[in-house]
Amino acid sequence: MNEQFIFGLIISSILWAVLVVILYRTLKVKEEALKEKYDRFIHVVENTKDFIYYCEISPEIKFKYLSPSAEYFFGDGSIAKAYQSPNVAFTDIHPDDYDILMKKINGELDYKKGIVQRWKDKNGIYRCFEEYTTPIYENGKIVALQGVLRNIDEKVELQNQLEYRLYHDNLTNLYNRGYFERIFEKYNQQINIPVAIIICDLDELKLFNDNYGHKVGDELIQETARLLNQFSSEKITVARLGGDEFALIVAGVTVEEVEDLLNNILKEVETHNASGSNIRVKMSMGYGISNGSKGKMEEIFNQADKNMYKSKEDKKKLLIY
Repeated sequence: MNEQFIFGLIISSILWAVLVVILYRTLKVKEEALKEKYDRFIHVVENTKDFIYYCEISPEIKFKYLSPSAEYFFGDGSIAKAYQSPNVAFTDIHPDDYDILMKKINGELDYKKGIVQRWKDKNGIYRCFEEYTTPIYENGKIVALQGVLRNIDEKVELQNQLEYRLYHDNLTNLYNRGYFERIFEKYNQQINIPVAIIICDLDELKLFNDNYGHKVGDELIQETARLLNQFSSEKITVARLGGDEFALIVAGVTVEEVEDLLNNILKEVETHNASGSNIRVKMSMGYGISNGSKGKMEEIFNQADKNMYKSKEDKKKLLIY
């Protein structure tokens, strides 16, 4: 009986030892697998061009983590500088985006949406980043922010190119009818200020096309666009409406100022025609104006169009007589 007990005890001890070894090896394998996954994760984080941060904002602003990729954009030593002087975030952000930064810190943004900001890079150039931020709360108060920032310069450039193509005329690079209508509606529905519209129509485009070909006709359109675009400013929008028709929307203007503008355009055309250029510009112009733009833009446009055609007819009468 004692021998059986001792034998059983020995077998149990051996089985227990084997079980311990198996468990140890299993845990070690899992630990190694977990460590491998962790190392892979760290490798991805440390080597991606997106950069990750964790920043305490209460009781004071302090970066607790910045991924090494930050130095790709902001230069060697920029991470150490940010750890030492976290307020660098406030000095390197684009002035127009400072308000966004403050709203992000104060919890006044929708964190579910990407936050677009511009930061000064190591060469002093502002680069555009889209950030996805997760706020950390304690007792209902934001105490830290963690986020991922991705450079979107190429995306922004593509958007700018698409917008340029959307709102610019291919032949002249002036604003097109679509942009003209956008500004037209802004003054018609949102802003109420004195506005004038000048309509310009080429007198001899068909003659150029018939006698010299459409290539020369295009050159006439381009030269006219160049002359008119010299008067483009914050107050004056110059657009090609299509074909041989151009328009200027002039904001915050008086009758005297509009007539001065018309005279200056005519002088510029005369100077060009007297320069010996093979492309002589002849066009008829008319304007409409109102002290208030809201709800009046259609009326202003029709007035300008009517006066332009009157100018064209008056020229024909002079030729007849």
